[in-house]
Amino acid sequence: MQSYSENLRMEGERIAFVPTMGYFHEGHLRLMKEAKKMADCVVVSIYVNPTQFGPKEDFSKYPRDLDRDLKMAQSVGVDVIFYPADKEMYPANYQTYVDVEKVTQNLCGKSRPGHFRGVTTVCCKLFNIVKPHMAVFGQKDFQQFITIKRMVDDLNMDLQIIGLPTVRESDGLAMSSRNKYLLKDEKSSALTLFKSLKLAQKLYAGGETKSSVIINEVEKLIKRTPHTAIDYIKICDTKTLKDADKIKSQSVIALAVKVGKTRLIDNHVFGEKLER
Repeated sequence: MQSYSENLRMEGERIAFVPTMGYFHEGHLRLMKEAKKMADCVVVSIYVNPTQFGPKEDFSKYPRDLDRDLKMAQSVGVDVIFYPADKEMYPANYQTYVDVEKVTQNLCGKSRPGHFRGVTTVCCKLFNIVKPHMAVFGQKDFQQFITIKRMVDDLNMDLQIIGLPTVRESDGLAMSSRNKYLLKDEKSSALTLFKSLKLAQKLYAGGETKSSVIINEVEKLIKRTPHTAIDYIKICDTKTLKDADKIKSQSVIALAVKVGKTRLIDNHVFGEKLER
């Protein structure tokens, strides 16, 4: 992979990279299509990274279907699939990790200790292996996007991080590989995340800026919905990801909710368009 990328760079070709854990959906394909517009070569990695899963999380059950993924990637013109094995990424006696500190302490960082260390480590390794000029991420994982940007800036990495808006189902549900875990009667309950973001945006548009008021209304909406258990509802500064008492020009509402056994996340930056 490194030799392939180095040859492309020597020829003056630009490389766009889309890191994934596979089991593609339209959201992934949107990232690949956009990457295709930006570069001469699109590289997509498929790697379910064990270091970002906690001991009680769904690593072994995470959906995998390489043949399906290859066909889907080919359909949108992806040039290279990088599909490493665990023993290549984390060989015996592996002991180096990347920690991004402050922006990982809130939101999912609180409920998934060690998660972001795994994310930043694997992304750092993938960037070194693929040698892209740019990497494209979806903003559904907003904290991940901000964390990767922080790492790239802090470590003076020579690449551009591009974030694209969340891709949603026709009913508003944010596309995720984990949506396949939802049972039939849980699918409608999962829509409460999108409804919550719409409610928060409506309250803000009506002049409400106190975070506690908006969070309280969103909490009531979710608690009225069957099969749901709230992990967190937070309104944060989009750069620092620290809790914000009042909504200012750069504030994001972020949610993590378990629907049945499936943990879903979603977010919305206030003032931006929220559409299906």
